[in-house]
Amino acid sequence: MELTVKLFANFRDNRFVTEVRSYPENTTVGDIVTDLVIDHDEVGVLMINSRHCQFETTPKKNDILAIFPVVGGG
Repeated sequence: MELTVKLFANFRDNRFVTEVRSYPENTTVGDIVTDLVIDHDEVGVLMINSRHCQFETTPKKNDILAIFPVVGGG
């Protein structure tokens, strides 16, 4: 299945901003994050089609997955 993956903030470093990627059916959001070599603990927000989702969520063909890092500061 193909879906669009959007990365934000420091997740874009040495990767991409937006990319259409192919994954096998039944791939979870967590599998995609792992494939992108992003530590799950560094992920702050996951969204599919502008709705919050979890690592266990299975996206569908043509979905848009957005991955945001944990926000820090003070």
